[in-house]
Amino acid sequence: MQLEGIHHITAITGDAPRNVDFYAGVLGLRMVKKTVNQDDPTVYHLFYADEKGSAGADITFFEYPNAQPGRAGAGMVYRVTWRVGSRDALGFWEDRLRSQGVEVRSSGETLVFADPEGLELELRVSDVSDQPLVARHPDVPAEMALQGFDGVRAYTADIAASRSLLEQTLGFTPRGEETFEARGSDRGGLYAYDVSTTRGVQGAGTVHHVAWASEMDDHDAWRQRVAAAGMNVTPVIDRFYFRSIYFREPSGVLFEIATLGPGFDADEPLESLGEALSLPPDYEHLRGQLEKILTPLPNPRRERV
Repeated sequence: MQLEGIHHITAITGDAPRNVDFYAGVLGLRMVKKTVNQDDPTVYHLFYADEKGSAGADITFFEYPNAQPGRAGAGMVYRVTWRVGSRDALGFWEDRLRSQGVEVRSSGETLVFADPEGLELELRVSDVSDQPLVARHPDVPAEMALQGFDGVRAYTADIAASRSLLEQTLGFTPRGEETFEARGSDRGGLYAYDVSTTRGVQGAGTVHHVAWASEMDDHDAWRQRVAAAGMNVTPVIDRFYFRSIYFREPSGVLFEIATLGPGFDADEPLESLGEALSLPPDYEHLRGQLEKILTPLPNPRRERV
């Protein structure tokens, strides 16, 4: 049983229209699902990914309008890293981001910058054979596009406290003292630590949780394995687009294990993903109420036509 790298990463925004403009407009991702937070359906859950809405490329946001800025600290993911295909791609993104007024730090092998609410992002040249997960955008040539997640970095007060769970329970492979890899038959993703004892504050511009990808048939077994390791793990929760379990790893970071399917085309055609408000069946009766209170959003694909 192996986890297939990162499934998705979920963060918090206080400004959904600006969030759409940055992730779909500037970064060239496709908004593949406009739905609601199933634990609080009065707020959006927005999903951006590649053209097919693939696990491994999917960054998502809960919108809490006008949320105060957060600050990453111990027990929180603080950086999201995407793959790109070449150093030329890094040069393309450095120019594109600077033209949009985004401050960029370049090392020659990576670019580090932040989204409009301060979430730290990184682009890194890929040296793995995983299939590139690419979205179409008229201003981003396919060979320059983001190719899916490389990994995340988190703060912890004690790396050793998490090692047993990561390596023995979840099957991550150590890649040095502070980095671990979850790699399945098709994809892999890195989970790395930096030491910090500073207390974080959840808010706009911070990561809420990171989800790891499971084959559907393995999901119940993953829950049993995590519970046997002494973690306080939720029951399996049906999110309609995938099934999930949640627990905090010893550093405090909230982990999810999410299934590879059913997928975002379960309730709308692939060609029009993310263009209308999608509600799982248990929430459809709330549509009239929710459409009155959710923030009006642009349709990135339609506005480019």
